[in-house]
Amino acid sequence: MTSRERLLAAMRGGTPDRVPVAPFTMGRISPDSAIGQELIKETDPLVDVWSGGDPFLGGAAVVRREDTPDETRVTYETPLGPLTRRIRRTAITSATIEFPFKSLDDVERYLSIPYEPPRLDLSSYRAWRNRIGDDGFVMVGLGNAVCVPADWFSPADFALAWAEAPDLMVKLVATASERLIAYVERLCAAGVDGFRIVGGEYVTVQLGHKAFEALIEPFDRPLIEVMHRHGAIAYYHNHGKVMRFMEELTSLGMDALDPLEAAPWGDVSDLAEARKLAGDRLCFVGNLDDMEIVNALPEAEVVEIARERLRQAGPTAFILGGTASGTYTEHGARNFIAMAHMVACG
Repeated sequence: MTSRERLLAAMRGGTPDRVPVAPFTMGRISPDSAIGQELIKETDPLVDVWSGGDPFLGGAAVVRREDTPDETRVTYETPLGPLTRRIRRTAITSATIEFPFKSLDDVERYLSIPYEPPRLDLSSYRAWRNRIGDDGFVMVGLGNAVCVPADWFSPADFALAWAEAPDLMVKLVATASERLIAYVERLCAAGVDGFRIVGGEYVTVQLGHKAFEALIEPFDRPLIEVMHRHGAIAYYHNHGKVMRFMEELTSLGMDALDPLEAAPWGDVSDLAEARKLAGDRLCFVGNLDDMEIVNALPEAEVVEIARERLRQAGPTAFILGGTASGTYTEHGARNFIAMAHMVACG
């Protein structure tokens, strides 16, 4: 099998010629470098890319951006008054230090913004499809509808808004979902055959089961159904402790789930136990920490841990990978290659 065939077989619940070993994106490796070319050739990379404008805010919003050496100020004009976001930058990273939603009234300001569907930009998707060919699988990365309140409120205010105004939160997420589904329909019509959905962890980590029932199930299930109606893969990303949500996550109908983190970041200590909750069809992706294991430990130790993961998971509907961080370096790349050799040799 090619890498693409191998990955698709696993994500469709089957048993490929061998378990795929899938680094997420190219990490900090140039695909044109010698190690980058070897990584693509020897493993089964998963790549996700951007696809154009913001499907939630749309193409008609008036947005002003002001940059200084260490800060960016973004102002969103609305008929009911402006919303402001401030992002602080350092030499190492960046973070939002002021969120646009500071009160429940700001939700109505957001909803008052005139909406037009955003343009699509599949240049990066097509470039990666052409570059990687059958040596991997390229997906469009999407935030689910709950990403709107989770990204526009601070983490504390996001939780408080759910506690104080659940009906308003549902209204906001429903509007975001309607826009997102229309956007995905356009992407499918343009030829996209795989999507990676992020955002579920905002609910499983921060809000709990009742919020999952109200903010995830009614909106992510139809999103996945649209992808399947067009024959596309629906691949779901959910960090954190997922065992207590495994049956609920599986019920959404996704094809694949990552990263199934082990302790201390997650609670998937045994893939066989997770399989009992998820059933046979859902493809598990991951269970190796990129930074603590793949990018940190010696090759022999990494290979032995990977061998144990294979024993737990079995050969069907499983992709051996990291925590989908895309932050590994050459050391991690060489360990991914070593794992692929181990799997191929038995």
